[in-house]
Amino acid sequence: MIRYILKKFVIMLVSLFFLVTTTFVLMNAIPGSPLQSEKATSEAVQKNLEAYYGLDKPMIEQYGIYLKNLVQGDLGISMKKKFQAVDKIIKESFPYSLKLGIASVITSIVVGCLLGILAAMHHRKFIDNFAMVIAVIGLSIPSLVMAPLLQYSLAVKIRAFEVAGLNGPLDYVLPTIALSAASIAFIARLIRSTMIEVLNSDFIKTAKAKGLAGHWIVWRHALRNSMLPVVTFLGYLTAGVITGSVVIEKIFAIPGLGKFFVQSVSDRDYPLIMGITIFYAVLLMVCRFLADIAYVLVDPRMRAGGKGK
Repeated sequence: MIRYILKKFVIMLVSLFFLVTTTFVLMNAIPGSPLQSEKATSEAVQKNLEAYYGLDKPMIEQYGIYLKNLVQGDLGISMKKKFQAVDKIIKESFPYSLKLGIASVITSIVVGCLLGILAAMHHRKFIDNFAMVIAVIGLSIPSLVMAPLLQYSLAVKIRAFEVAGLNGPLDYVLPTIALSAASIAFIARLIRSTMIEVLNSDFIKTAKAKGLAGHWIVWRHALRNSMLPVVTFLGYLTAGVITGSVVIEKIFAIPGLGKFFVQSVSDRDYPLIMGITIFYAVLLMVCRFLADIAYVLVDPRMRAGGKGK
């Protein structure tokens, strides 16, 4: 098991290195200087700015300096945000994205699992059909369409929520629903198909033959085996929800990290683009790494075979 975890950790570091290198090369391959749009009073000021950000050096030297600073935890200074440190911008804006992401992950797991369990326990009945209709709707409507629909129906027409902004806990309800709809649908379908297969397996039939109660069989035996695919998906879900809230944050005017990421791309703010990209990449890789560990802990077969991996 330890060997398996170390292997995953090394792969994570190597992947991060290639991502940083590729992003840096692609940004520097774009023609022109990111400071060309600056209202410099003279050519001397322009050169001073390029020297300040190290843009006057060869690309390989810029890359070496950036890697050195990155190892020391320095993500650089924004070119457009009045010389604010990139790590400060991330620190101030990410909590909004994190709160929305955590709320969406919890909602996705709880609602998705409940719908999947109910659908599997009432296979080919009304509840099953109703749950799968909800799942199809959740998968069919993109979040950028779901969000305006929720705003119009629940905020404009019914006025149960605010259209945009964050003034209280209730303002997270609509963006959470919009962000987690697809995940709820995916988890519900995953739990349903897996649990139906598990409920028809031999060990479940043996448990029924022994006279065990139906609810005990479902919660103690069937659910545990059905949750393995969800545990695998959990790392991707967590990272995907947190990093995929860019559109939702824009629609609901949430001052999260996604807002600054969009602005950094349009402004060609190289340090901010690199900083947010690396931050999102580390977040994604850590979540996947933790999901792999969780899968090993949940599945005894992985622990038994971990020595050979």
